[in-house]
Amino acid sequence: MKELNKNLHLSLSAIAVVVVGITYGLYPSTFLPLFFDFNVETTDLNHVFRAMMGSYFALGMYWAYSVCFHKHWRGATYSVVFFMGGLAAGRLLSIFIDGIPSLAFTIGTVLEIIFVIWGCYNLKAYPES
Repeated sequence: MKELNKNLHLSLSAIAVVVVGITYGLYPSTFLPLFFDFNVETTDLNHVFRAMMGSYFALGMYWAYSVCFHKHWRGATYSVVFFMGGLAAGRLLSIFIDGIPSLAFTIGTVLEIIFVIWGCYNLKAYPES
């Protein structure tokens, strides 16, 4: 049970970034206007969002890999904390400068903060052995 609790954070983080990556990059000109208030109308914007999808997939794969190969667990957990922390910090800055975003971005901010706190907790609760 302890291993399940330890790895749930990485597993859910991996699933979350892969789903977001798919949303951003699979068909940006189709999916993004459904969720956000803009259209993807140029080849360059498609490239940007597909590159984001690739980076999200890479992180998600690393986090999933680390669930199976425990010697990477700590590094992967740190990367979740820094990645989600960076996203949350940018979103919080935007909230202070630009105001409250849409419900989707507000939920995203809350989830990112939860993943950061959960990751920090896990790093303390499961010290290196």
